[in-house]
Amino acid sequence: MMRRVLAYLAALVLGSAIGLGSALAMAGLWPSRGALAFGDVDVDGWRSDFAIGSEAADPYTRARVARHGLLALAKSEAVYFTRATDDAGRPLREGCRYRLSGGTMPAGWWSVTLYDARSMLADNTDGAASIDASRAGTGPWEALIADHRSTGAAHWISSRNAGTFDLTLRLYMPEPALLAQPSKTLVPPRVERLDCASEAAT
Repeated sequence: MMRRVLAYLAALVLGSAIGLGSALAMAGLWPSRGALAFGDVDVDGWRSDFAIGSEAADPYTRARVARHGLLALAKSEAVYFTRATDDAGRPLREGCRYRLSGGTMPAGWWSVTLYDARSMLADNTDGAASIDASRAGTGPWEALIADHRSTGAAHWISSRNAGTFDLTLRLYMPEPALLAQPSKTLVPPRVERLDCASEAAT
């Protein structure tokens, strides 16, 4: 009898641990890394979930959206892509400089914003958290992501005090082709690592 009770208790504890762990992980609360880079849409490392903002979103998706403070419009109004790595698959971090570059997007308007590990804007007063269609203009564009502005950089996104960070690409009023075939329609921004402070010191 005692063995049966202990077996039930062990199963209860194990099930609770698994359930809680999966809920925290899917909500972006554990582990502490807070990227919203999840979902079944992946275009060259930029990930999205087109269920965001729709009635089809499952509880885990809703929890993660709430956790990250994402303004979850319906996909006909906006889609969101995120990434936490550069083009070589290395985590994005404050101590490195990156070239963010792209061109025309299949949407009425777009922006790329940097968020720190807490999914917040970096704690600085640089006033350089993002680049958008209004600043980039038409045609090819590029911006420097770094913890300080460099001479000659037309556009700058500050990573000062960001630690390990993410980038979020928002595409407002997306073209129907993007929603139907994202991998064939979207040419997302490239994220090339230029150098890192730790490498320069060696």
